[in-house]
Amino acid sequence: MARGFRNAKKYFSYTHEEEKESFWVSYTDLMSALLIVFALVLMIALFNMQKTFEETQAVIKQKEEAIDEKNKMIEEVVGVKTRIIKELVKVFQDSDLDMQVDPQTGAIRFSGGVFFATNSSEISPTGKQYLEKFIPKYIGILLSDQFRNEISQIIVEGHTDTQGGYLFNLKLSQNRALAVVEQIYSPSFPNFRYRNELNKVITANGRSFSMPMYKSDGTIDADKSRRVEFKFRLKDDQLLEKIQTMVNENGK
Repeated sequence: MARGFRNAKKYFSYTHEEEKESFWVSYTDLMSALLIVFALVLMIALFNMQKTFEETQAVIKQKEEAIDEKNKMIEEVVGVKTRIIKELVKVFQDSDLDMQVDPQTGAIRFSGGVFFATNSSEISPTGKQYLEKFIPKYIGILLSDQFRNEISQIIVEGHTDTQGGYLFNLKLSQNRALAVVEQIYSPSFPNFRYRNELNKVITANGRSFSMPMYKSDGTIDADKSRRVEFKFRLKDDQLLEKIQTMVNENGK
């Protein structure tokens, strides 16, 4: 009987140990499975992070390339305009014509009263002489082989003083600009190079008194305000303006 008791005790002891060992084995398996799951989740997270990082880098690179392209285009357009302005200044700096070349825009402004009297759109004899000296050289530069493909418009712009209403002066300024173009194409005007090509780009605009000229004391100079300006516009000017707007918006 004592032997049976010992055997039973030994049996229950083995069973307890086996259950204990089985528990730890199951726990270890569970922890191993959790570690594997954690490792997989971590790998997936790292993969997604790497993918997101690469996509972000690609977007940044595309933006940088786009900005570089825009800057390159801006430099090219500005470079063309700068060369034209330098050529205009070179040709007209010692001219006996009473005129100014804007170093920023290349616009050419004749002194007020040279072309027109008050309330008149008839070109004065002096104005006709000025045009005959000026136009061949001016058009010779803008429509030369060097710049012809860059020019979108050549603008003759009429301006008035502030006497009278806006609409009256708008019509007057338009008539003045048109009178200049008509004079250039009149039979009496001396022939000049690129005359036939000019009609593809030349236009006449009136600005009324929206851009008056001022004296040193800040008052409007009526005589200088009655003027004609010659401007040019590059084919890429509008694109340049859009690019500049985009660059400014991106910088905000």
